Amino acid sequence: MAAMHLQLQASAQISSSDRILASPFKSSGFCRLRSPRSQILDVSVNPKKRGVGVRAVAVPIREEVQTSIPGFTQLGEPVPEGLSLNDVVKTLPKEVFEVDDFKAFKTVAITVSSVAAGYAALAVAPWYLYPIVYAFLGTAVTGLFVIGHDCGHNSFSKSQLVNDVVGTIVMTPLIYPFEPWRIKHNTHHAHTNKLIMDTAWQPFRPHQYDNGSPLVRGVIRATMGPLWWMASVGHWIFWHFDLSKFRPQEQPKVKVSLAAVAAFAALVLAPLLVTQGPVGFVKWWLVPWLGFHFWMSTFTMVHHTAPHIPFKPNREWYAVEAQLNGTVHCDYPAWIDLLCHDISVHIPHHVSTKIPSYNLRKAYAAIQEKWDRHLNKAEFGFPLMNTILDQCNLFDARRSKWVKFAKNLRGDAVAATSD
Repeated sequence: MAAMHLQLQASAQISSSDRILASPFKSSGFCRLRSPRSQILDVSVNPKKRGVGVRAVAVPIREEVQTSIPGFTQLGEPVPEGLSLNDVVKTLPKEVFEVDDFKAFKTVAITVSSVAAGYAALAVAPWYLYPIVYAFLGTAVTGLFVIGHDCGHNSFSKSQLVNDVVGTIVMTPLIYPFEPWRIKHNTHHAHTNKLIMDTAWQPFRPHQYDNGSPLVRGVIRATMGPLWWMASVGHWIFWHFDLSKFRPQEQPKVKVSLAAVAAFAALVLAPLLVTQGPVGFVKWWLVPWLGFHFWMSTFTMVHHTAPHIPFKPNREWYAVEAQLNGTVHCDYPAWIDLLCHDISVHIPHHVSTKIPSYNLRKAYAAIQEKWDRHLNKAEFGFPLMNTILDQCNLFDARRSKWVKFAKNLRGDAVAATSD
């Protein structure tokens, strides 16, 4: 078949911006075009008939996207000037904000059954299968936190009492006091990626590293390097047990949460240590707990840290820029998303904390439809973690960029006093 000029009328509209990927095959009269909406249009042509008819079928595909930053599949464009976060919220369908008791307690059932299955496997598995069992169990117990996370945002139930009770119950086995966490976490949402104010993931600064003792520099290198997964433990200790960090009117409920975790420690963890010994304590509680902190550290770092996403001082900070354009959507394996109730679908959660976890995917689809070009997307794996841990060592506020630990690699003749 020679080169053909066809005037086609298709049942599906094909714009002039579509690009031919393959010329028609002689035998079948078949050509394939790429749609600008990341689809393949399969177009069947019957060359024997004049006034040719075309049948176009849109087939969704998953494209392998290359960006300039390993691990990222899309780098978001800056948000339009004048856009507000409320403008984005208004584009979401009302149903994504609906709280459904059945769906909420379904997440509880999934987590409780998964944790029980993990512990049952741990009881019978030979030692050489422990890494697989602990990977599953540590991820399953993270689901407890995600349920408490919904409770903390009042998106688990319409009842404040139910949110408080369920949140306290599911987070207590993690020795995570619910009310202190809720208060500080909501501060994170109000000041996401804002220097000094963000309580979830505040970057280390060059002056802190340069002027620190060898011990301090070692700790910074570890937490922004190979021991990133322990950073959440430090955050847990620093923010949640000191009453002086909370206002007087907040302290009564904070004390209830502290009493709950103290009771669990006394009534469950202490007997576990006495009856099972240190080895049993490590096996049955400490290792799953560290698995939970692995995901806490990883989720927080991945969702809010990237070489091209800056932390900003208050005078330069804009909510829509931080929540829509400064939060990262990361694709994880499906089993992790199931056990962690889609916490990785993080952009809609930062657009509005009122969206329950079971509606995050629907909300994300709506955001993609309207604001996709402004979204930062990544895929969990070695390239992504290597990028973050290698390039995002210290944040230089003066130049609004991430820099290396080594001064000679920071560029632009950075002085020892750099911020």
